Amino acid sequence: MTAFKGAFTALITPMKENYEVDFDGFRRLIRFQLENGIDGLVPIGTTGETPALEENEEERLLKIVIEETAGSVPVIAGTGSNSTKHAILYTKRAKDLGADAALVVTPYYNKPNDDGLIRHFEEVAGVGLPIIIYNIASRTGRNIPTPLMEKLARIPNIVGVKEASGDINQMGDVISSIKMAGPASPASPDGGFTVLSGDDALTLPLLSLGGDGVISVVSNLLPGKVAALVKAGLAGDFEKARSIHYELLPFVKAAFIETNPVPIKRALEFAGLPAGPTRLPLGRISDANDKIVREAVKVVWKR
Repeated sequence: MTAFKGAFTALITPMKENYEVDFDGFRRLIRFQLENGIDGLVPIGTTGETPALEENEEERLLKIVIEETAGSVPVIAGTGSNSTKHAILYTKRAKDLGADAALVVTPYYNKPNDDGLIRHFEEVAGVGLPIIIYNIASRTGRNIPTPLMEKLARIPNIVGVKEASGDINQMGDVISSIKMAGPASPASPDGGFTVLSGDDALTLPLLSLGGDGVISVVSNLLPGKVAALVKAGLAGDFEKARSIHYELLPFVKAAFIETNPVPIKRALEFAGLPAGPTRLPLGRISDANDKIVREAVKVVWKR
């Protein structure tokens, strides 16, 4: 089994000015990530604008990632949906194409109860691909509290969580009561449970509590720096990790000044990397925030 530990980039989907997907640009971004030491890639997720992508576009993007990585780093495909049927189909597609795992978000808008959530993840995990749950109440309207996460962690093939609750206390509870309590899922790479930060600003605190890394947005531009922060934290070198954290923090704030991925795509444009516009309903960044992102890029981008 692949070990899901380290710095993983939640890849953007670059667009041309006519809003068609820039597949060649996407290949360039993947190569940029690999050349700069990223530990894994997460295509066709929220940062990749999947709500606005066609299924054939998603499939082609996933094929490109798997082709370009060629097994060199883990690929965790976004396969979530608020339809259990669709989430199963997307997860089967990811498995058939060769993804190493699936990132499955809490069903959004429906706001399922506990029984519905358990049954949803049981059905998706039944596909046989390792599943990382994506807990982000700010986008789904439904938080997964720790007692419920404990039940989900016992489902075969549920191997971890991308924790984006924004609550460091909850994140610590997940680590102490599931990850550190012993084997939670027999399908986990180490017989345990992976806890990844879903918030760049909380990567360092999560690592200090015993977390395993981050699924990062800012690593679209700075894969080497984010990977170095996580590597230092995992090695217990928190002096170095803290130094990198504070170096990155102004850019992290700028990258989330508006709805993701609007600012990070603009940052990539300023750096001369493929990005392009976001598809509607995500609009253009405001002029004031555009200046903030531009200035933040100038500080951290040294190519």
